[in-house]
Amino acid sequence: MDTNFAAVAAVLGRYFDGLYHSDTALLRSVFHAKAHYVCATEGTLVHLGMDEYFPMVDQRPSPASRNEVRADRIVTIEFAGPVTAFARVECAIGAKFFSDLLTFVFVEGRWQIISKVFHFDLRTHSRSGYD
Repeated sequence: MDTNFAAVAAVLGRYFDGLYHSDTALLRSVFHAKAHYVCATEGTLVHLGMDEYFPMVDQRPSPASRNEVRADRIVTIEFAGPVTAFARVECAIGAKFFSDLLTFVFVEGRWQIISKVFHFDLRTHSRSGYD
């Protein structure tokens, strides 16, 4: 396996763990400090920096604390050169099923997420087994 592919996949593993445990220390290790968080699913643009996004994660109950079944999946990882990559991934938190488009840059000696653009759909049944 290509070392860059494996490195980006490892970052995605930490990303999924950070989301599942609402662990902003872990998420800070995968996001660049100047990363963007963007969504327009509900009809208006949400565009946050990490200083706005991480407090939201800190305040929500983690999927792990609710015993939710994980739905993490790497759909694709693509490279646009030696220092730029793109990943499409899926995961779920509560009733929301997310499709995340993550752009990576290789800076400061490591792969980091520089942008997260996502869409979510509401599920009719939670994966925790509770409705």
